[in-house]
Amino acid sequence: METLRRGFYTGERALFHESDKRIEEAIFDDGESPLKHSSNIELVNTSFKWKYPLWYSKDISLKDCRMFEMARAGIWYTNDLKMEDVIIEAPKTFRRCNNVTLKNVNMYNAAETLWSCSNMKMKNVTAKGDYFAMNSSDMTIDNLELVGNYGFDGCSNITITNSRMLTKDAFWNCRNITVKDSYICGEYLGWNSENLVFENCTIESLQGMCYIKGLVMKDCKLINTTLAFEYSDADAKIEGHIDSVKNPSSGKIEAGSIGELIMEEERVDIKATKIITKG
Repeated sequence: METLRRGFYTGERALFHESDKRIEEAIFDDGESPLKHSSNIELVNTSFKWKYPLWYSKDISLKDCRMFEMARAGIWYTNDLKMEDVIIEAPKTFRRCNNVTLKNVNMYNAAETLWSCSNMKMKNVTAKGDYFAMNSSDMTIDNLELVGNYGFDGCSNITITNSRMLTKDAFWNCRNITVKDSYICGEYLGWNSENLVFENCTIESLQGMCYIKGLVMKDCKLINTTLAFEYSDADAKIEGHIDSVKNPSSGKIEAGSIGELIMEEERVDIKATKIITKG
């Protein structure tokens, strides 16, 4: 593998179709698509300052790299990519990528990032932006810090652990999602989804966990959570108090106490849901 060191690259497609290269301490400046169609590339301590740096690429690794604000839409249609200790300032990074591993990655402008991606592993990732990870699948995530609304819309087959998410309308239109040992704050959590599992989570949500088929909650806390479980099939074991529950469609809800229980016979079969409180 040839090493290219301290290159300063400008102009469109500067290293187009390059392969089998280790690129160290380089700067990719003004010029679109510098590494388009590249393969077997190692990038170390390198900066990207312009648009579309890695499209249609494969077997790519980035270590101690930076993607500046104008490196937008940076990694699309790229497979078999590893990224560690990277700062991403640009939006719309990662689109239709497969087999991606992210470790110690900070995405400060993650709007419309990680769309329609699959087979991803993420550890110690920070992201800020709306519509994070929309329509993605088969993801394993540990220690994510997400700030931005509409996270994980339309996703499937995802496991998230030890994470903190401030995101309204998260996990809409999803299937087969498991979240463990995490904190979530955001209105309307989980609507129109199927097979959502929350285990040992703390959740704050207005009208959270509604319109869900196959909702499971184990040893969760619902703080400042109102009008929960509307039209949901729920098997929920909640530690402590729930402010209010409205018209669950079926299942069992167990809690220390419920401030207001709204069960409207004209809306749901009130006998289909078992409510258990210690009080």
